Order: sequence, then structure tokens, then C-alpha cells
Amino acid sequence: MSLSSCSDCFSDLLCGEASSNIISSGGGDYSPEYSSNFDSYPSDAVESIAGLLEDERDLAGISRCRAVDQPIDASVRAEFVSWILKVQRYYGFQSLTAYLSVSYFDRFVCCHKLPKMSGWPLQLLSVACLSLAAKMEEPLVPSLLDLQVEDPKFSFEPRTIQRMELLVLSVLDWRLRSISPFCYLPFFALKIDPSGTYTDFLATRAKEIIFSTIQETSFLGCRPSCIAVATMLCAANDLPLFSLITAQQAESWCDGLHKDEIMSCHQLIRQDVFKIRPEKVFPQLRVKHRASIDSTNSLLSSPSPSFKRKGDGIDENGKTLIKRAKYEDLHN
Repeated sequence: MSLSSCSDCFSDLLCGEASSNIISSGGGDYSPEYSSNFDSYPSDAVESIAGLLEDERDLAGISRCRAVDQPIDASVRAEFVSWILKVQRYYGFQSLTAYLSVSYFDRFVCCHKLPKMSGWPLQLLSVACLSLAAKMEEPLVPSLLDLQVEDPKFSFEPRTIQRMELLVLSVLDWRLRSISPFCYLPFFALKIDPSGTYTDFLATRAKEIIFSTIQETSFLGCRPSCIAVATMLCAANDLPLFSLITAQQAESWCDGLHKDEIMSCHQLIRQDVFKIRPEKVFPQLRVKHRASIDSTNSLLSSPSPSFKRKGDGIDENGKTLIKRAKYEDLHN
């Protein structure tokens, strides 16, 4: 079969979009704004970040779902998200590929009810979402059979996965574009360390924390930019030089960031990722402390023949140690 005939066969799968709107994988039209590559940092970074924040608001209604909208149990979701991340590490996929996979998964289950919200239907959905994300971001994509690695509980034929891919595309209305926290990391890293000395560490550490947030349903309602800032603050906390940077300071990094959202997301990371619970002050501890002081004062004020003050050589009966010694000498 010739190349032209192959093109004719797949012509009905093309979207009715102008070619100028398609982001190619090569050439000068490629935009790094939706890539997780930390090396790509545009010169007009402020304008790029402002554009991302604007796009984030436009896509908020279709790219995010809340934890309360999730019809599946959090532990069930975590199982399939964990499998997606394992395959991502196995093939060395980009961070964005894993993020998009989970995003497609969450959006689908929030909008569409499967016959069974556990077991093989969710495994099939996981494979389909990962396949779609890989086709969006990866230059080389394994076959649908090879994609099913890392001991999945169920395996599926390629045509079954392809049918599921079409269902996912239909439910998501073919809107696969998404803003991820990874887009913001290079910019925020330079905001913390303008010298660039620790930017690689900050971005890498923040990326690790983001992968941990992906597995928790509590972050489904957080904006990608907010997650990026909160994880960057956690990464900065690992470096004594930047450990005092606050959410209020981060709010000034660019327009569109809000201190309250950053603080809320940062607290979620501490609780759900690092398992750090907020310290509580119990009133009874203060009462006990006060009681112990009162009891100590009462011991100091009450007469006790056996208690002696070492500072002045006088006991509680008012007799000096010298007099007691003379008394004992007379009766021995």
C-alpha cells in the first residue's frame, strides 16, 4: 500500500483544525510551554507564564475535577495511578505524559460511569489514557501490547484498547490539551534562586513531590500553578538558604497567584504527602504545668524536717547545721 493510500485511509480521523494550530514535534513552531523539559526557558518568561495562567483559567472547567466528584474509592484510584507511574518510569516517559494520563483518567470517571468502577474496566481505562498521553507527548510510543507491562492484573487486545481510546476521546470531547504544574517549575525555580545555582535541584525535588500529589485525591481541586508553587516552597525548605520563603512572597512572583490557595495546597502536601500533622495546643497541658508549679511552691512553703536548703545551710525548722552538730556532740 502506498503512502498516499495510507493517508486516505486515516483522513477521516483528522480534526478540522488549521495546520497552524498543531504543535509539531520538530521545527521552530514547537512551544515549550506545555513540556516538562526544564532546559527550555523562553526569554519572555513573564509573558509566557501569564499566558499559561490565563489558559489555566480557561481550561479549568474541563481539565479539573474535584475529589467529591470522584465516583471511585481513593484506594482504588491510587492502585491504577500507581500502575501508570510504574509504566512511565519503565519506559522513561516524560513527566508530562504521566500527568496527562492521570488527568484523562480523572476527567473520564467524573463524566462517565463504567459498568464496573473497579477491576478490569479501570485497568482498560488506565491503558487507554496512558496510550493517548504517550501519543500526545512521546516521540516513540510502544505498541499497545508492549505498553501493558509492570504486572497489570488484566491484559487486553489492541483493538479493545483502541475502542476504549475512542470512548475516552468522545467523553473528553477530544480536548486533550492540559496545563500541568511542570510548566511552571523553571520559572518559579529562578524566582527562588535568581543565580541559577540551585534551580536544577529545586525543579527536580518539586517534580518528585508533584508525583506524590498525583496519587492523592485531595489535590484534584488545586490549580496546576498552585501545586507548582506549593511544591517549590517544599523543595526550597530543603535548602537552608531558601527555607524562610513564604506563600506571601510567592504570591508576588506573577499575577494570578493567590496566597490563600498556596497556603492551603502547601498544608495539604504537609499532611497527605509528608504525613505531617499540624501541632495542637492542649489546654490541659497548661493546667498540668500550672498545677506542677503550685505543688512545687507548696512543698517549698510547707515545713519538712528532712528538707534542707543547700544555699544558706539552714533547714526548714530554722536551726542551723552548726547547732545541730553541737547538740549531737553533747549527747554522744
